This record gives sequence, C-alpha cells and structure tokens, in this order.
Amino acid sequence: MPRTIVRFLESETSSTAQWGVQFGSRIAPLPLHANTTGELLAHHWDALWSIDESHATLSLAAMRLLAPVTQNQQFICQGINYRSHVAESGLRVEDFPFNTLFTKASSCITAADAPVARPAHVRLLDYEIELGLVLRRDVPSHTTVQPDDLKHWLAGVTIVNDLSARDVQLPQGQFYKGKSYRGFGPVGPRLTLLTVDEWKRWPELRMQLSVNGQLRQDAYCAEMIHQPAATLTELSGLQDLRAGDLIATGTPAGCAARAPGKAVMFVMRHFMSDATKWRLFMRKSAGNPAYLQPGDCIHASIRTDDSVIDLGVQTTAIVAP
Repeated sequence: MPRTIVRFLESETSSTAQWGVQFGSRIAPLPLHANTTGELLAHHWDALWSIDESHATLSLAAMRLLAPVTQNQQFICQGINYRSHVAESGLRVEDFPFNTLFTKASSCITAADAPVARPAHVRLLDYEIELGLVLRRDVPSHTTVQPDDLKHWLAGVTIVNDLSARDVQLPQGQFYKGKSYRGFGPVGPRLTLLTVDEWKRWPELRMQLSVNGQLRQDAYCAEMIHQPAATLTELSGLQDLRAGDLIATGTPAGCAARAPGKAVMFVMRHFMSDATKWRLFMRKSAGNPAYLQPGDCIHASIRTDDSVIDLGVQTTAIVAP
C-alpha cells in the first residue's frame, strides 16, 4: 500500500513544522528532525515506512497542512507534455520531438489549501493540474534511468497546480516570470510514497481539475509524451538533481488559454507582426470567462480509478491582492 506523508503545524501559532504519516483521518507524528524534504527522504527513509497506525495520535482535521515539498528544493517543469494540450495550443506533436524543460521559482510553492492572490497587473490567470514527481535521492550526472528503476530514484508523487499568468508568459516569452509569482505553485496536500508495483501504475493516475464546480481538466497520465524515466535520464545529463526536488510533468487539455482556429493561426503566423499578434491575443482573451478571477475556487485531484493510489484533493481559492 502507498504511504502518505504530510508536513504540518499543530496550531496556527506554531512555528515549527512537523512530518507525519497519515492513516485515514489521523496522523502519526514522526519523531525525527528534518528541515527539508530532501533531508527527510535522504536520511529517514526507513522511519517513514516503519511507523504504524497505533502511533496515529493526532487528528488530521485539527492540523494545518503545509506543502510536502519545501521551498529550498528545485522546482523543475515539463511543458507541452500531453498530446491533448499540444493540440489545444495550436501545435503539432511531431513538431516537438524534444522534451520542453523550464523552472519555476521554488518560492512560489504553497500549501494545497492556501489562498492564492492574483497579482494586480495579471488579468489572464490560468490553471494547470500536473503530476509531481519527488526525488528520493541525488541523481549522479549522466545516469540512465530505466522504467523499472523508478522506485530507486523517486520517492513518490504529489499534486501540482502550475498556475500561470498567460499575459506575462506568452506575449513576453517569460515562462519563468509568468509562472513564478508567490503562491503560483500549490503542492500537496500530501506526498504519496509508492512501492515497486505501485510505480508501474503511474499511467493509470487520473487528473481532474474543476473551477467553481465545473470540470475543466480530466485525463490519465498515460497520455504523457516524455515519461518519467526518460525525463530523469535527460535531466541528469543537464543539471544536478537532489533528493526532495520536484518535477512537474505537464498538463492535459482544458486550460483557459486556447489557440485560435487554423485559418486565424495561419494569418497570424504569416501576415502579422509579433506586436500585432499579441495585441489581438490580449484583446480576445480579455473576454474569456475561463480565466481565474478573485472569488474562484479550484478543486484538483489525482487518483487511480480504484482509489488504491490517491493523492488527495487541493482546494485553492483565488483572491484579490
């Protein structure tokens, strides 16, 4: 069975985060010290699995849950990694044989139920539900990771919402800036550690995101183009990877941002300057009610259909700055 790890405060006035294992509606606090997700996974792996339900003395409902990935960890992202999202973006899969990689500022990581303030200058705030992979250990340079090796390198999975200011990201070509404002990375509510057999089921995980009760995104992780083992292999040849680092693996169709029709796309590409193209994009997008507004509430979940692997539910309220 999966093991559910939570990071929490015992009260609103507490300043010391604790780690625990969730058993149903109760938490078994872990008698250990780990300031970061990396420290927890690198130095206390056996303790995470050895504690049992008899130690679950705390009520989950009475605790304030924090993001299970701490803000010191790298926040690495994959873009256009789902076929349906490629199509709704007006692109073709065959034109993107490469893995699109970028980063978000780790300071944007926030709790799964924390309200997110839409910056005053942002009008096109979008959502992206994503499966988050959390590294179990450091990955040496130029490591080849096979699909059957995931349990060795990855600790578990969590829910990520890659909130994005499209009016910054797209016209300015600023992925990092448009996706890194504080609060733009809800993570959690928990980190779900998987066994060897459960790692084989990651393609069965179903991602669902709704806004104000309206289902917007609904897809299985099997649709992923560049899959975890290949991505870990490529990243290890590019940069250092450390225990506790987070990789967000891309989003499926259903985002607020949509490409115009093929005829319009042809005209924009061949007969318009970039300035004109983006001016028209902003004008048309301003009337799109799917973009997030203060007062909106997002619900995001990831689980297998039999609920054997269940990453919980994020509930994110969008508020005014």
